[in-house]
Amino acid sequence: MSQLSKPLLITVCLALGSTAALAAEPEIHWPSGWQVEEVVPDTGAPAEPSPVSRQRAIKNDENGATLMVMELTGTPIEAGHTVNLQGVLLQMRKSIQKDFARSGYQSVCSKMHSAMLSRLEALETTCVITENGRHVLSQTLVGALDTDKAYVFSYAGQADAYAASKDEVSSVRDSLKL
Repeated sequence: MSQLSKPLLITVCLALGSTAALAAEPEIHWPSGWQVEEVVPDTGAPAEPSPVSRQRAIKNDENGATLMVMELTGTPIEAGHTVNLQGVLLQMRKSIQKDFARSGYQSVCSKMHSAMLSRLEALETTCVITENGRHVLSQTLVGALDTDKAYVFSYAGQADAYAASKDEVSSVRDSLKL
């Protein structure tokens, strides 16, 4: 992993947790060989438990460098509140693009399209991040709404690792129970 890619992947991880879904933990089966990481709230946050649920798994190379990150975030929806899922994902995508642009990277994202996340209808978009025309990272955001929760499943990684991890990501998505 290049010296610049590691900070990029860290930025992607931080962006993943910026919005999302849940009071009871969803059932998620991470691929073998991935490091499951506890996602803790900010140290400045109140000591009471957060209603937001975040689960993350990281795939490292043999030297411990991060290749891929998958994260599922869930946030309760207040009764009577209507969530504009497309608007939320567009804001997340815009934030990711701005963060990369500040670091000198270019990004192109696909149009939002229909997808499934567990049993829920979802919207999905994928961004390709380049540096001087060279594909360095890809990131996919998948958002879905349940009756009282909003979910965002995100996965990102170095270009080669992202492509090579396609089956593992599909396995997680297929086994996910929300």
